Parts: sequence; structure tokens; C-alpha cells
Amino acid sequence: MADQLKEIAEIPRDFLREGTQFLHRCTKPDKREFIKISQAVGVGFVVMGTIGYFVKLIHIPVNNILVGGA
Repeated sequence: MADQLKEIAEIPRDFLREGTQFLHRCTKPDKREFIKISQAVGVGFVVMGTIGYFVKLIHIPVNNILVGGA
């Protein structure tokens, strides 16, 4: 019983220790790294938006054919 309580008490302690280690390893990105990340995110937005636009463009006529034919 006491062993189980110790194991349960260690879970938050381990979480806090690992969290502080993670925060100490994190660094703020420099300007070059920030620009690269921003460009990658921007390209992702454009690609996903383009895919969504073409899916919608194809979906509208197909939907009209299915609904209009019924």
C-alpha cells in the first residue's frame, strides 16, 4: 500500500522535473530561424488553401449533378 502511494506521488514529481528540464533546453529562435519557420508555415497555408479550393471547385458541380438528377 505504501509502495503504491509512493509511485502515485512520484508521477507529478517526475512530470515537474521533466518539464523544467524541457524549459531549460528551450531557446528563443533567432531572426533567421524565425523567418524560415514563418515561410514554411506560409507555404503550408497556401498549399492547404489551394487544395481546399480545388476540392470545393470539384465538389460543387458533382453535388449539383447528384442533387439535380434526383
